[in-house]
Amino acid sequence: MSFFKDHTKKKICILLAHPDQGATNCGELALLYEASAQAAGHEVRRINLGDLHFDPILHLGYKTIQELEPDLKNFQDTVRWCEHLVIFYPNWWGTMPALLKGLFDRSWLPGFAFRMRKRKDGTQKLFWDKLLRGRTARVVVLSGTHPLLIWLNFGDYTNEIGRSILWFAGFKVKFSRMGPSEKAPQWLWNTWRSRIARLGSRGE
Repeated sequence: MSFFKDHTKKKICILLAHPDQGATNCGELALLYEASAQAAGHEVRRINLGDLHFDPILHLGYKTIQELEPDLKNFQDTVRWCEHLVIFYPNWWGTMPALLKGLFDRSWLPGFAFRMRKRKDGTQKLFWDKLLRGRTARVVVLSGTHPLLIWLNFGDYTNEIGRSILWFAGFKVKFSRMGPSEKAPQWLWNTWRSRIARLGSRGE
């Protein structure tokens, strides 16, 4: 059954991935989703990226795994706990904010998100184990330009997070792309708010 039609109560992790700790359009929609999900009886845990304390830079790549800060360990624990992950972020230069990319760089590690399969001689196989399989994700992306215009000019600007990160770890991913968010008329914002509230109540 598609998770769009599964209205059972879920464990939901909301990740507000706008680095700004102040009021933002992403923050407004995340709060609306959270309130709607809680009102419908879902169990919700919220993480604000701007509140986390960690080094987003992989100083040595993956040659040496940096020790995880407490906030990164909590993020991993919450992702393991959840059945549905919802991410809100603004589209900047055709991709996610750098801090969100840093969160995945540091936390989306072998043994947590995936495990590469190896042959007896130690060489790597083509396939891997998706350690977060069985979960779903909703990614809400706000942009200053209409999503169709971005796609026509630059291609799929959600492929990185949708395929290379979430799908790679086992998530089934759906997107809500909204724009131009900064100059949208009130009727369009009301439409988006209604959509997000509906998704929250359904746990989608």
